[in-house]
Amino acid sequence: MTKIVKDSDNEQERDYIFQDNKKTVFGASFIVVILVILVLAVIATAFYLDWF
Repeated sequence: MTKIVKDSDNEQERDYIFQDNKKTVFGASFIVVILVILVLAVIATAFYLDWF
């Protein structure tokens, strides 16, 4: 079964999606923040254009 996060101490794991390091944490955090900003922008636009 594919694991989500690779343990940095175990070099034998091959089936993983993300590594447990600073680049991955920064990248995932950055993407989540951008997605939240986009969702808030869509909601703000909907209220501004009286869609609700």
